[in-house]
Amino acid sequence: MAGCADHPAATWVNPATNPSGSPSATTIAGGEIAKELTHGPRDKPAVALTFHGDGDEAQVRALLDELEQGGAKVTVLAVGRWLEAQPAMAKRILDGGHELGNHTQNHLDIATMSPSDALAEISACAAVLQRLTGSIGKWFRPSQTRHATDMILAQAAQAGYPVCLSYDVDSLDFADPDPSTVLRAVTDTIGNGSIVSMHFGHAATIAAMPELLNRLRDKGLRAVTMSDLVS
Repeated sequence: MAGCADHPAATWVNPATNPSGSPSATTIAGGEIAKELTHGPRDKPAVALTFHGDGDEAQVRALLDELEQGGAKVTVLAVGRWLEAQPAMAKRILDGGHELGNHTQNHLDIATMSPSDALAEISACAAVLQRLTGSIGKWFRPSQTRHATDMILAQAAQAGYPVCLSYDVDSLDFADPDPSTVLRAVTDTIGNGSIVSMHFGHAATIAAMPELLNRLRDKGLRAVTMSDLVS
């Protein structure tokens, strides 16, 4: 994962000062720039499991089955080319009570792109989501970087995403560890309001999920969508 960008990341904005319950967009040089969200409210016993959406269809369906059997609702940040290749997955995800967002069209290193190329990557995935679901989705997560640069934030806002999603808990499942490593990475650091980064397409994630959801329940934490986390 790439290192942090050199701008301050937004975390949680008190709904008392911002009724929408999410970071407000600010204006820079006359244009809108998105904010980055790293976690939700720390006084709410809920967490958001967020999945980078790209992987074998059978594995994805198996993971969704495990999540739903455990009563979890999650947010999937889909790679556009993956969703185009497997369009039925959009309906499957939404029918399970989960939500879909944008993780760029081709999952390239967006931080190294020109502003126009970055906007094209975000907008292309948004178009896929719009075509398949009737909405571009509420959330955008940049590809191949944990934190968005100011350039990425500006292009995300232009594409219709006022909030970029980061996270405060990394499951490390992208490295294909054993399931116990995934469990420790999540449960040792998770707390109220956490946003967890996870991935489709990894067997350890599926194997770890039943026990992970059990441990969340033991901690008194509910796994909810991002929209529910910040509502």
